[in-house]
Amino acid sequence: MNGADGRIRAVISDFGGVLTNHLIEAFGAFQNETGISPEQLNRGMQRLGERDGEYPLFRLERGELSEQQFLDDLSWALEEELGHRPQLHRFREIYFAALHPNEPMIGVMRAAQERGYRMAILTNNVREWEEVWRSKLPVDEIFELVVDSAWVGMRKPDPRIYELTIDRLGGLAPEEHLFVDDNELNIQAARELGLHAVHFRSNDQAIPEIRSALGLDPQAEPEG
Repeated sequence: MNGADGRIRAVISDFGGVLTNHLIEAFGAFQNETGISPEQLNRGMQRLGERDGEYPLFRLERGELSEQQFLDDLSWALEEELGHRPQLHRFREIYFAALHPNEPMIGVMRAAQERGYRMAILTNNVREWEEVWRSKLPVDEIFELVVDSAWVGMRKPDPRIYELTIDRLGGLAPEEHLFVDDNELNIQAARELGLHAVHFRSNDQAIPEIRSALGLDPQAEPEG
């Protein structure tokens, strides 16, 4: 049974990698543009983490670092790896140019909204990126609430950000929500709080699971 009477009443969706193409494609575009390989980028991130005691993206996504501070730090961390200090000021432009709407998933979310489900986006993101990522999707047409980690000072999988989202969405019971995300740790945290969850791996896998959970009518096979 879902919720007090067996019903899911709200849908909480991740943004990047669920409502868009896979994020690895955007990082691939960055690699192609700069020549910095994923391995080099990872080692630079690790060097920053060793210096600061925490993976650097976490501080950025909690709004504790500005985008420019993060890029300056990453440039410093990559200097030893590359033999020179790279210019990373176009990271946002390259990243978002390769990020595209996942139209089949957006269609499912629109169908859920039209059926009366409460709709929210819960995203780990960057303050300076808000205008750009929101412009990628019909956010305000479908979702009544956006909870962005960079503006609330906590990020998935911290249980508090799920609890905040539930509260802002109307205070339903956790089991009255369906959560969709492409990160397994985020899915596990949601389930531990009592939310129903679909771990997005592909449209072919996730869309039927979501439609079944929400009782939506079958549609044509999704692309992707």
